[in-house]
Amino acid sequence: MNHTEKGLQPMLKKWLRRLKSRKGQTLVEYALILAFISVIAISVLISLGQQIKSVFTTVSSQLAYAQSH
Repeated sequence: MNHTEKGLQPMLKKWLRRLKSRKGQTLVEYALILAFISVIAISVLISLGQQIKSVFTTVSSQLAYAQSH
């Protein structure tokens, strides 16, 4: 092993450690983004849920009325 190879090994090990820690950090970031999007989606569905239920109730009652006449 020459002098250049000896210098590269510690640099390579250091670079691999940083890469591994970035993967963990990225995973945490993606998990936080996914959690944030999930909270927003659930909030939107809850708020729109009552309006959608009202529309279906109106349509259902109109169909029942039209069927009886």
